[in-house]
Amino acid sequence: MLFIKKTLLLFLFLFVPVVSSDSAIPAVKPEQQAIYSQMDIHHPVWAANGMVATQEALATQIGVDILKQGGNAVDAAIAVGYALAVTLPRAGNLGGGGFMLLYLAEKKQTVALDYREKAPAKATADMYLDKSGNVINSLSRYHGLAVGTPGTVMGLELAREKYASMSRAALLAPAIKLAAEGITVTPDLANSLKALQKRLSKWESTKKIFYKHDGSPYQAGEILQQKDLANSLKRISQQGVAGFYQGYTAQQIADSVAQAGGIMSVADLNNYQAVERQPVTGTYRGYDVISMPPPSSGGVHIIQMLNMLETYPLDRMGHNSAATIHVMVEAMRRAYADRSLYLGDSDFVDVPVQALTGKNYAQHLVKQIDLNKASLSSEVMPGKLTPYESNETTHFSIMDKWGNAVANTYTLNFSYGSGLVAEGTGILLNNEMDDFSAKPGEANSYGLIGGEANAIAANKRPLSSMSPTIVLKDDQPFLVTGTPGGSRIISTTLQVILNVLDYKMNIADASAAPRIHHQWLPDYIRVEKGLNTDTINLLQDKGHKVKVQSAMGSTQSILKNEQGLYGASDPRKANALSKGY
Repeated sequence: MLFIKKTLLLFLFLFVPVVSSDSAIPAVKPEQQAIYSQMDIHHPVWAANGMVATQEALATQIGVDILKQGGNAVDAAIAVGYALAVTLPRAGNLGGGGFMLLYLAEKKQTVALDYREKAPAKATADMYLDKSGNVINSLSRYHGLAVGTPGTVMGLELAREKYASMSRAALLAPAIKLAAEGITVTPDLANSLKALQKRLSKWESTKKIFYKHDGSPYQAGEILQQKDLANSLKRISQQGVAGFYQGYTAQQIADSVAQAGGIMSVADLNNYQAVERQPVTGTYRGYDVISMPPPSSGGVHIIQMLNMLETYPLDRMGHNSAATIHVMVEAMRRAYADRSLYLGDSDFVDVPVQALTGKNYAQHLVKQIDLNKASLSSEVMPGKLTPYESNETTHFSIMDKWGNAVANTYTLNFSYGSGLVAEGTGILLNNEMDDFSAKPGEANSYGLIGGEANAIAANKRPLSSMSPTIVLKDDQPFLVTGTPGGSRIISTTLQVILNVLDYKMNIADASAAPRIHHQWLPDYIRVEKGLNTDTINLLQDKGHKVKVQSAMGSTQSILKNEQGLYGASDPRKANALSKGY
């Protein structure tokens, strides 16, 4: 028996790693280690000169090709943006809108491009209400009235004119070729078209592109051609913004919207402008966090939540421990409550950005948090300040050899937007009007509550959660990230940042780690299946309601350090790819 005990002790000593606190046993320096140890579970893609991370492999390759040809990160972003309209039709788009965040290395400057859709000139605050004042949801989702004036083409062209180096023709050529010659249908694309066949087949102009002549869906491995879309891309290539916002394409879009009962006109398209804005900025544990300003709510609330969480020693509390998730949820609860009241299009309402992103306000909110007990959202109201998208959005991140960086998030809102293709153009149109508060105080399709600041008005941009973000270290890009996910965009982007900065994860581990979400109302924590039962029980003991639901987000991220560029595409989505050279 004694011999067995000694043998067991020797085995444990030799082969079982000891887990201990930092204070108990000093860390072993790398040069003192006898055996090389790999702690990481997931591994990012490495490159020396440039990196592209997108949700679709063909688009990623196009971006890398542009970088190899000598294009900068903005050139690659434009080519990727047009390509995704072909290869990822449920989210990539010409008929939607979004946000682009740029870091310009030569000037050490960050720029935010707002090409969010706008409400048509004839839009009114009560356009989705019946005679009794109740919201008719179908009108803002599956109807011509759901379509906002698209901004994507204007946004990409603004970026090209000011910050790119290659010709428009060169940047559109890959997308034109893919649309004209066809793409091989992936299992992911085949599944989405089959799942949404009933909704998409409602529109004959859509049905004849995305389904066969007999009405059956395309199968994986078959070729999908989009010749009308190729011609629309050619008009943009030849004429620039006039090839979309004027002439044949503009008339076809306006006519199709009108035939579907909508109000967007050729004049709305003629008058659309993208806007260059000042990014919102904050600091977190010595890093500078740069993100999108209103009409995105994402940047403001990411910084607001980081300000609150900076109070806590998250690294010692542990990744996804009950204690950490508790304070994260309480920070999310308060930020989303503020979103409901204060956020909207800053061209129309006074958004108190400085107050919401201030460290003092964060400390005021932290004082309300009980470390042992969950707050009730019914008792958490938007804070008193000093005066002052869909799951099928898509994000891509790009960095080049000169140190320029692009974080871009754009969308049609729902998968395939409204489902309506403008006849003769191949262009799917958005249903972004659902992102307005159709009736202040009522939830939209993502369960988000909106207030008067996000009420519908002519030519106004709806509030968005899209949060393209760049984190700087010593004034240089360190992390470029973003995600789709509707109301979960903000919380998902937050967690990637925390995973890298607090828990020192590599960008692949940071992207794959299980996620949680809370948005004030409805009052429960949404978690992915990777969170263990013990943690869930501890959260419930604190008074939280917890629901295990589907996976969240599709982050596309790049991290830069002295060794080079590291890309990671979220494993939650098929066909995503990070690639560099």
